Amino acid sequence: MWKKDSCKKANPFAGSPVFPVAFFAALLLSLLVSLFYNFWKYEVERVCLEEGSWQGRIAGEISLEELEAIENYENLQEMVIREDLSQGQEITVDLYFYDMGTILADVPKIAALAGLSAEASSYHHSLLNLYMIRDPGDPAPRLIFPMFLAITALACISLILIIHNAFAVSMQNRIRQFGILSTIGATPGQICLGLMREAAVLCAGPVLTGNLCGILVSMGVIRWLNVFAQGLIADRHEAEWGFHLMVLAASLGASAVTVLVSAWLPAAKLSRVTPLEAVKNPGEAQLKKKKSSPVLSRIFGIEGELAGNALKAQKKAFRTGTLALTCSFLAFTLMECFFTLSGISTRMTYFERYQDVWDIMVTVKDTDIEDFTDIRKIQNMEGVRSAAAYQKASARRFVSQQALSRELAARGGLDNAPENQAQSYKDGWLVNAPLVILDDESFLEYCGQIGAKPETTGAVVYNRIRDAENSNFRNPEYLPYLNEELKTAVLCGSSPEENAAEISVLAYTMEAPVLREEYATLDYYELVHFLPASLWEEIKASVGGEEADTLVRILGKESAALEELEEIQGEVETLLGKNYMVETENRMQEKAADERAREGMMAILGGFCALLAFIGMGNIFSNTLGFVNQRKREFARYLSVGMTPAGIRKMFCAEAIAIAGKPLAVTLPIAGAFLVLMLKASYLEFSVFMKEAPVLPVLLFILGIFAAVALAYYLGGRKVLHQELSQMLRDDSQW
Repeated sequence: MWKKDSCKKANPFAGSPVFPVAFFAALLLSLLVSLFYNFWKYEVERVCLEEGSWQGRIAGEISLEELEAIENYENLQEMVIREDLSQGQEITVDLYFYDMGTILADVPKIAALAGLSAEASSYHHSLLNLYMIRDPGDPAPRLIFPMFLAITALACISLILIIHNAFAVSMQNRIRQFGILSTIGATPGQICLGLMREAAVLCAGPVLTGNLCGILVSMGVIRWLNVFAQGLIADRHEAEWGFHLMVLAASLGASAVTVLVSAWLPAAKLSRVTPLEAVKNPGEAQLKKKKSSPVLSRIFGIEGELAGNALKAQKKAFRTGTLALTCSFLAFTLMECFFTLSGISTRMTYFERYQDVWDIMVTVKDTDIEDFTDIRKIQNMEGVRSAAAYQKASARRFVSQQALSRELAARGGLDNAPENQAQSYKDGWLVNAPLVILDDESFLEYCGQIGAKPETTGAVVYNRIRDAENSNFRNPEYLPYLNEELKTAVLCGSSPEENAAEISVLAYTMEAPVLREEYATLDYYELVHFLPASLWEEIKASVGGEEADTLVRILGKESAALEELEEIQGEVETLLGKNYMVETENRMQEKAADERAREGMMAILGGFCALLAFIGMGNIFSNTLGFVNQRKREFARYLSVGMTPAGIRKMFCAEAIAIAGKPLAVTLPIAGAFLVLMLKASYLEFSVFMKEAPVLPVLLFILGIFAAVALAYYLGGRKVLHQELSQMLRDDSQW
């Protein structure tokens, strides 16, 4: 019976929004899934290239028998031994696992097999985070990946709701047909199954085509991103478009399930309508119980009360469309707030923080500070305000209980420090003591800045430790580390009995030299020492631990333009390139690259949200237009009892404001709550954010919603109000 009826009417959904909505929803869903996969793939590749592909790591004195026991660990896929010759007998073992899901439990067990404490193990946090493995001990917030997941989830929910609503509208218009079929013997199950069969057949083409188009569009987006980022970042790893069968399976599966569920919900409901109700259905929604609308009635009077009742009668029809638009609006608002916060945070913690610290950084490869002799030539270059060469080294220092400052001792001293940061030794601790070795001239200049005796026979101790209880990463508070009565320091490598050197301390200070360095970011208990190159040459053999490269920090003239810095950068590369292998960085270039990359990401995600918004507004538009056209009898009753066309227009205004204002009323509190959480996580003040708040983009989005609803009411109202009462009362709901 259903097949015969379908033959008479080959396209039951003709003229409905099902086809374009299913196509665009499948396209966007496929595009989102494909781009998400490619962004994830690129980030994994970037992290592996820049930081290594290791997943876990242990370091310490490990015997051959212990290495064999580690190698036989069940979940361990591979281990790579990296000997650190500067650390004596200590070795570092990189670990790779079959199943990374259990890595947080496996690494401490492997460390125990090697006879090491849990503090001797570490994790590749930036890589594990991409696999949604979060270590509670990781101090970094790492919000970008979860935020992209949240935006993608909101977008997918919007698409699901839009498809469902399109089916509901199309099927509701055919309710009389279902009533007639019921009167001639069709069961509710047959009607529901028939509607599902129609939906599957009619949407198979749009869904499949949309998924394939989404994959092709994602390929174009990746290529556009490569062109966009060309020359943006030096030695940038180029993104290669990737495809996985799981991507196609995920997008096709999600689209198919979405279409079938979206069709089943209204089909199941309509199939339960009795034949009598279906045949006599006037196409006009009825409100079973009148409810007051205090807000609308107070603003618009009786017209507002009537508008509120009309909207409540159609609340189910508008619910899905409103929710779809709300989700897209929420995704857009959260994206704008997130990237604004990210930009403010990056600028404050990096570019503004270092704008008077460095303009150009040079890495001189495989060169020790004592062998680098061109620093004076750089200092004498035209346009160079200041330049300093330095090398970093890792060492340890013995600190007794009596050497601690009173402030630190009052907070428990080093008793609560992790073993890998402060190791118990005799009647004190061996703490990590990073060394920063400056060229002699820069060291003497630094001594003059802090008021120390300008000589190269001793070191300056960076005498501070972060107060973890009363500070955060954005506004750190510091305590004195040591009492300043000690005039000597003993520096050592891995074994204090074998390799150690005693040096004099020229001064204690909380003021660091002007270098692009972060101190005590993860190791709160490190005790930094600044040394001249001539002193380091004397103790180098005893302490060791130096890094391979020498760094050169260059400051240009105040308020120097990008062109001037690029000119200095070129001269430095020419000078040093004759004798060394060098890499250079330009702060202003990095800032421009960061801003451009941020703009590109916002353009991509903003485009997604805009497409979702257009679909959501189109859905609201079609619903509203159909809502107005289906209420001819209602408007005829109002006109027959004396209401004027101006009163109906006032009623339309109340309905339009209520429909368009609902996404705004729902989104803003949720977005505000998320904003509070993001501000709390980033330790930013609300007033700082408000100065750069994305008011204009959000306002344009809101205006677009109101414009779409207003246009729908204008077109529908003009069509209805230009008809006579006899035309309004005519039954034109026949299929």
